[in-house]
Amino acid sequence: FVESGTSMSTPHLSGIAALLKSLHPDWSPAAIKSAIMTTSDAVDRTGLPIKDEQYRHATFYAMGAGYANPALAFDPGLVYDLRADDYIPYLCGLGLGDDGVTEIAHRPVACGGVKAITEAELNYPSLVVSLLSQPITVTRTVTNVGKARSVYTAVVDMPKDVSVIVRPPMLRFTELNEKQSFTVTVRWAGEPNVAGAEGSLKWVSDDDYIVRSPLVIPGKAE
Repeated sequence: FVESGTSMSTPHLSGIAALLKSLHPDWSPAAIKSAIMTTSDAVDRTGLPIKDEQYRHATFYAMGAGYANPALAFDPGLVYDLRADDYIPYLCGLGLGDDGVTEIAHRPVACGGVKAITEAELNYPSLVVSLLSQPITVTRTVTNVGKARSVYTAVVDMPKDVSVIVRPPMLRFTELNEKQSFTVTVRWAGEPNVAGAEGSLKWVSDDDYIVRSPLVIPGKAE
């Protein structure tokens, strides 16, 4: 009997990504990753909360976005897209300098002419916000790859000591590949919790699309 061993997630996810690319050849790697993450299941195949290797309730650090669900990933509704150049402001923000970023980008980059951003500001399908006493606002942009005319409503699931405001709280699309941006403002509703907090932000449509993003506030020990 083997309780743990070599991870099989990589070949499984590689296969799912290959199928998605064959179905959507114009999707970027980031869009494919977004589709897999935002349609994943937050519970296991028996409908119970996912557990870690010690059979405790798994955090996002242990389970990632959840169980991949290929049937849903093929038609995710919305995707968080990123192109290669979108990473340049983040790399500059890491303090790698012009030479370091140029080496990674394989082209000359002058960080002095780039507005640096933090990891939380990347258009990523999850939100990790290092929250202290002051609120933090980040922006995300989603691309409509579901039904041309669709309406999505923001649904936030977070502990009661965390306040999350999404503006606008509703996104209306009229065509495919239309992009819309929104902001997420996160603040402690009371005293900061040194253990951090985690939950999710979901965009839910009348067409049964649920686009779920992990929302994590790391604890001081993380």
